[in-house]
Amino acid sequence: MLTGMALLLDSFWRAAAYCLRPRVMALSVLPLVVMLALALGLGYFYWDAAVQGMRAVLDASTLLASFWSWLQGWGLGDVASVVAPLMVILAVAPVLVVVSLLLVAVLMTPALVSLVAERRFPHLERKKGGSFIASVAWSLGSTVLALVALVVSMPLWLVPPLVLILPPLIWGWLTYRVMVFDALSEHASKDERQEVFRRHRGSLLGIGILAGYLGAAPSIVWASGVVFAAAFFVLVPLAIWIYTLVFAFSSLWFAHYCLAALERLRAETAETAASPVGHAAHAAVASSRGAVGANAAADLPVPAPAAAVDAPVNGTPSI
Repeated sequence: MLTGMALLLDSFWRAAAYCLRPRVMALSVLPLVVMLALALGLGYFYWDAAVQGMRAVLDASTLLASFWSWLQGWGLGDVASVVAPLMVILAVAPVLVVVSLLLVAVLMTPALVSLVAERRFPHLERKKGGSFIASVAWSLGSTVLALVALVVSMPLWLVPPLVLILPPLIWGWLTYRVMVFDALSEHASKDERQEVFRRHRGSLLGIGILAGYLGAAPSIVWASGVVFAAAFFVLVPLAIWIYTLVFAFSSLWFAHYCLAALERLRAETAETAASPVGHAAHAAVASSRGAVGANAAADLPVPAPAAAVDAPVNGTPSI
């Protein structure tokens, strides 16, 4: 049985290896496909109206009108007609990214947990201790608590070391609570899920914190796309793909760890349940043997008492 750090490292390398599987790679590209489909659909139906509305907003500003006139004086032409489409793209792109990532996140975690269960734990019983509604309620409740913790801890971010510790710690706590619930909802009962939380809280929180730090890597690529506007349409999709791949790796890490911990918990429970039964059976056999011995002793014939001889009277035996 794997314990402690061995279970942590074992689930880590298994998650990294699973990221190279075709199904996982296809799921990592899915947000880009969804985002592209949404962008083409919205652009086909609403692009002209959105650009005209943005142009009206830009022309309605007196300050911007003066700025456009100044740029035209330098021979740059109608700058507002170029800025309006860019403003529409900058306004819509974050919404498309968030919607795509949320949609894939809802679909990806169950698919990855099923992949791990089918290939590594096909014998593990599915007790279905968490429904979809319970998962959503758990995720929303954990998110609210994490946001409250972030707001409360903001004054501490002014202390230089804490700004690098508190946000990853809070997001790591949120990640581990949401992903552990999703990883165990299909296979574990409610009591088993709570026991896994209790036994492995430290390791699971550590996985969540490391996943949070890994999730910061795409932000660097995203910021580069904003700074280098010419590479925006290349770097931003790259950042989305990296973020999705990190999300897939985190889900696989939690799935491998949690299902292995659940398997070990059930094995321990079975051993504990089997041990008293063995003692009880041994005691029952001993008791039955004792009862048989007692019954056999009771069936033995009882010897008859010896005949009594009357004592002599005056030295003459009586007839």
